[in-house]
Amino acid sequence: MSNQKLSFQTRAVHEGNTVDKETGAIHKPITMSNSYELPYDPTAINWSGASGNLYTRNGGANQKYLQEKIASLENGEDCIVLASGVAALSGLFFALLESGDHVIFSNITYIAVYRLLGELFNHKFKVETTIVDTSDIEKVRAAIRPNTKLIHIETPGNPTLSISDISSLAELAHQHDILLSVDNTFASPYNQRPLELGADFTVESLTKYINGHGDAMGGAIIGKTRYLDIIRAQSQINLGATISPFNAWLIMRGCVTLPLRMKQHNENALRIAQWLEKQPGVSFVSYPGLESNPYHQLAKKQMFGFGGVLSFGLKADHDTYNQFVSHLNIITSAVSLGHEGSLIVFIGENDERQYLYPEEFHNGFLRFSAGIEDTDDLIDDLHQAFEKVGL
Repeated sequence: MSNQKLSFQTRAVHEGNTVDKETGAIHKPITMSNSYELPYDPTAINWSGASGNLYTRNGGANQKYLQEKIASLENGEDCIVLASGVAALSGLFFALLESGDHVIFSNITYIAVYRLLGELFNHKFKVETTIVDTSDIEKVRAAIRPNTKLIHIETPGNPTLSISDISSLAELAHQHDILLSVDNTFASPYNQRPLELGADFTVESLTKYINGHGDAMGGAIIGKTRYLDIIRAQSQINLGATISPFNAWLIMRGCVTLPLRMKQHNENALRIAQWLEKQPGVSFVSYPGLESNPYHQLAKKQMFGFGGVLSFGLKADHDTYNQFVSHLNIITSAVSLGHEGSLIVFIGENDERQYLYPEEFHNGFLRFSAGIEDTDDLIDDLHQAFEKVGL
């Protein structure tokens, strides 16, 4: 699907884009039609097929351009782009799992995975699930059952930034004929490519770093075509989680600058984490780029960069956390991550998943997504907020 001899940065610019034959435009246009012209005799068409342009729920032109680009950046055989990151996650699980199957999944993971596998698939479809600290391969090994179909991990994990060993887990999974899927959203393909480390599937929330501008939603599943054809038929066409042409176009535009943006995200997060470690009002900093982090050596082994997200705690009560955030001027209090602007969110001590987090997270903490602003300006903003709350 791609010339892998070209660099990541060159493929980010050019893959999936050619000169438009009709207009001569050097960028592919937005094709907003929801239907495409049928051939002279349409009676042989599979109305639930995805092989050609038929109906945008089956796959549209802009979606296909974006799929080519993402597959190339992930070094994957095939890609499906859907309406959101959660659509990609649920689409993967829905198509692969059946009643009676068993799934092992990371204890540190996105809330939608916690809901999908820990509650919905378990209760509605009788899929057995086990939450495991997947950073400990022996705990994963101990959780494997004869009916284990899938191990799903998230690394770095949201929101504690735990790291799981993709290569070792892939080897373990394949010894038992189990599939391994990796949510790569916190890293992006710039910093980590799970398929190259042996995973069967990579899942990305395109909404985050790959789009990079906080203005479009999308999700992607990357893997082998024989599996993705099943997911495409069941979870895209027959559940209808198709991305809109406009969002596909926006993300196609945004990911051209992914390599440039990620360099700054990585640099900002590392410098800010190092600065925060020295602040007397900070109780802990969790970022795999820090040499003090317990996952640092593993992160160095399997990642090209450490990403733009970190978490940290304050030596403060609940209300002081809120006061601290309210004093920030450049950094915005909002969910999500991977935007061009820095975002912060206070996760309180009453979070329902606190029991799964390391002890230092139990009194509440801040998850910080470093944007691409000037690093010194971000540090100055944090510094003045510390001063205003007396930390």
